Amino acid sequence: MNAVTTSTHPAARAADAEWTGARTEEASRVVSGARERIDALDDRIIGLIQERMAVSAVIQEARIASGGRRVNLARETEVLSHYRDALGRRGTTLAMTVLELCRGTV
Repeated sequence: MNAVTTSTHPAARAADAEWTGARTEEASRVVSGARERIDALDDRIIGLIQERMAVSAVIQEARIASGGRRVNLARETEVLSHYRDALGRRGTTLAMTVLELCRGTV
């Protein structure tokens, strides 16, 4: 049985309400559908971050091989500004987390 059920069994309805936090079957369906969409978006975000990590590693390797530094602080400042402009103040926090993930061991 999936998370949203049309069962009339009280225990099944109680479990659905507990899982979704909704008080009606309709609201439970909406919440379940939205959660499925969020899960799919999270999977895409994780995949994109993993891809960004791989590309960042290529850049770092090329910089180091040419005698440069592993981290380019001017570039990181651009990234922070981009996220902040797009997402507001909290975007800066997200950007810092992404940058930390993509730097590898500094």
